[in-house]
Amino acid sequence: MSEVVTIKSAEEIELMRESGRLLAQVFAMLDDFVKPGITTMNINDKVEDFIVNELKSRPASKGQYDYQYCLNTSLNEVVCHGMPKEGEVIKPTDIINLDITLEKNGYIADSSKMYVMPDANPLARKLVKSTYEAMWEGIRQVKPGARLGDIGYAIQKYAETHGYSVVREYCGHGIGQEMHEAPHVLHYGKANTGMLLKEGMTFTIEPMINQGTAKIKNKRDGWTVVTRDKKLSAQSEHTVLVTPTGYEVLTYRKEEVLPRIG
Repeated sequence: MSEVVTIKSAEEIELMRESGRLLAQVFAMLDDFVKPGITTMNINDKVEDFIVNELKSRPASKGQYDYQYCLNTSLNEVVCHGMPKEGEVIKPTDIINLDITLEKNGYIADSSKMYVMPDANPLARKLVKSTYEAMWEGIRQVKPGARLGDIGYAIQKYAETHGYSVVREYCGHGIGQEMHEAPHVLHYGKANTGMLLKEGMTFTIEPMINQGTAKIKNKRDGWTVVTRDKKLSAQSEHTVLVTPTGYEVLTYRKEEVLPRIG
């Protein structure tokens, strides 16, 4: 990944808005589809069909780093990079993160959403809610002249105040014509440190928050990352643009009640 941050032109921003708008439609479709009894491979196949045939776009994760699926399906103690499986059936008590990328007209949007099954326990629901709110604490820091450390500090403070830990091995990233561009966007850190944010930057904010300790381990499949203590993990992610006065969430979904533009 290049260390040079790509500032997007007005034309590029419009293309990224379109990719983000289309990706939000994928999650809207999934809202009625994801339920107990279906497999994670059912989700993968549904998403690929919808992106390719309905949205006339490309699932950008498929083929990236030799990954063969179009999304990550991370259940319960899986922190990230869970792979869809034919025999992995969603149970009524599960929580699951669906992390999806979409490319349209050469530009990529990246977002993830937690889906909570009907019999998930209150502690699981609280983790999911707090993770989503921690992401928004980070997003609210975005404006020209702010620093990357402000984002990480806000997320870490919110998560730890609520009794959770922040995974440190994975971070947000710049995004545009490439899935992973500069800068790295950490979800922990010190306020007023790090790179200055400038109008036209586009990057993801995607904290992974653990119920227990922040320690993780990789499974033998080479992809799946799980909590070391087997406690639950949750993630929320949006693609964000730095605007002249603040931020715009390019992957904003219609059901969200928080402001798209700050």
